[in-house]
Amino acid sequence: MQLTEIDYGKARPIEGYGPGFFRIAGEVQSGAVLVMADRVTSWKGYGDPDTLLALAGQVDVVFVGTGAEMAYLPAALRDALDTAGIGVEPMTTPAACRTYNVLLSEGRRVAAALLPV
Repeated sequence: MQLTEIDYGKARPIEGYGPGFFRIAGEVQSGAVLVMADRVTSWKGYGDPDTLLALAGQVDVVFVGTGAEMAYLPAALRDALDTAGIGVEPMTTPAACRTYNVLLSEGRRVAAALLPV
């Protein structure tokens, strides 16, 4: 079996997470975050739709990490993202981190809005 190291170039992969924090491109971030290939910002959770809506035209899909357990997104948030042309996929935060990294390594236009575990 041949192993190939992933090269993210200048993009920011999610390297780890734990109770209340994320390690992204070598830097520790506390609390909920929005991660994109070129930047990381804080995110105030479901009550902060404007931060996600500002991604219109920049990303094709946002993976929403709902914490340690899977949860439904508020209908208003889901509908607003759909209207803005942004795909949204809710999943547990660990799954969102993994999925974001895989698609990021493929050069896809993705973001991850993550609630801490």
